[in-house]
Amino acid sequence: MEAADQLFYKIVAKNRLVPDDALADCAREAGDGRPLGDLLLERGLITEKHHRQIQSMVEAKLGPRAASFSITDDEGGAAEEEAEAAPAHKHAPAAVATAAPAAPPAPRGAPVGALPRVIDLLREAKDAGASDLHLSCGAKPFVRLHGQVRFLERYPVIDPQTAETRILEAFSPELRARFAARNDIDTCLEIEGTGRFRANVLRQRRGVSAVFRVIRDKVPSLEELGLPDTLKRFTTYQQGIVLVTGAAGSGKSSTLAALIEIVNQTRKDHVITLEDPIEYVFSCKKANVSQRQVELHTASWGSALRAALREDPDVIMVGEMRDLDTMRLAVTAAETGHLVLATLHTTNATRTIDRLLDVFPPKEQPQIRAMVSESLRGVISQQLVPRSDARGRVAAVEILFSTPAVANLIREKRTFQLFSVLQTGKKLGMKLMDDSLADLVAKGTITKDEARFRSTNPKRFAS
Repeated sequence: MEAADQLFYKIVAKNRLVPDDALADCAREAGDGRPLGDLLLERGLITEKHHRQIQSMVEAKLGPRAASFSITDDEGGAAEEEAEAAPAHKHAPAAVATAAPAAPPAPRGAPVGALPRVIDLLREAKDAGASDLHLSCGAKPFVRLHGQVRFLERYPVIDPQTAETRILEAFSPELRARFAARNDIDTCLEIEGTGRFRANVLRQRRGVSAVFRVIRDKVPSLEELGLPDTLKRFTTYQQGIVLVTGAAGSGKSSTLAALIEIVNQTRKDHVITLEDPIEYVFSCKKANVSQRQVELHTASWGSALRAALREDPDVIMVGEMRDLDTMRLAVTAAETGHLVLATLHTTNATRTIDRLLDVFPPKEQPQIRAMVSESLRGVISQQLVPRSDARGRVAAVEILFSTPAVANLIREKRTFQLFSVLQTGKKLGMKLMDDSLADLVAKGTITKDEARFRSTNPKRFAS
């Protein structure tokens, strides 16, 4: 690469504006009159604003008047550093001097090395497009961006004293007292002007640590999530149970919220959500949405579900079915004329139904199979797959709609044959996970390697 491209590469890499693999790919293609910055801009990996700023830095550095450079943040401020240091910008938090819990953050340009307040780190993580922020005692702060862990190298390893001070100061005295008693809390942190974050604080071998999940500012639509419109059918049922499944971090909560929002916009119903903690906040539209947080508004999932049956609901959303009691009550609610939307940690439709049934004792199996065969309306299994252009992740989904054939297979203990039903049910809107992955490969959205790694039949994606 030419000197200008080399410096452009260095600035982008230090500021972590672009995933390393995507940056390396563009660097290999740069040349023959095609500057690296233009390639990154064409592929949407950097904004026009950052392109102009970095280009001006490159020109300043290579010209006679270069001494320092800066990337301006969205508020118009700038953090100045020497050209050999990593500049501050909206994707790399500006340093803040260590202070007592009640002290305000230090001004921009403070020496790098001190850990900012949690609030400031959360703002920067959200601006960078990260899904999670981790503050782990004994490690540097890091974010999860497009499914990959990226350490914030600007900051030092978090020591036990700093961790306990910085993390706990972000929470109310009541939550701090609960943490002192339990050494673990789940809650939702709301920052005015920034947004909501699902938070888990824990005590581990090295000290206090915390994980924060970024929650979107508004409830996403199916289109925004990249999910098919056929899923809207699940919101038209008057009773039954719909299961949204997938591994942790696969977007189940967002899909569930999108379905509830469709109900909210289209049906004059009473919706009760049971969550731990409350994530997306619904404003009542055609429907009335009552949101309850376990341990804050109710003692447990089971007690909340029992109470819900006496609260005149039409739709009940269960954030997670964790135990036998919750599953039994959810199936009962579906049987008694309510539409239940719930999540499970399973990887495909067949395993989802087996998991639901196998939780029950053997003597209850015949009865529960009959109940599920009648009440099940469908299963959505999903996973998030890295895009081939390194610009985030895309959802791949397996969709099962209940039919007389599906109900019969559940009743007759032949769920292993559901694979064949999914294969032949395309006209009804059903879809296998491998078919969804194949469609994404055909569109060039994901690579064959990713599809092979995540499919149930890897040979289908052999090179």
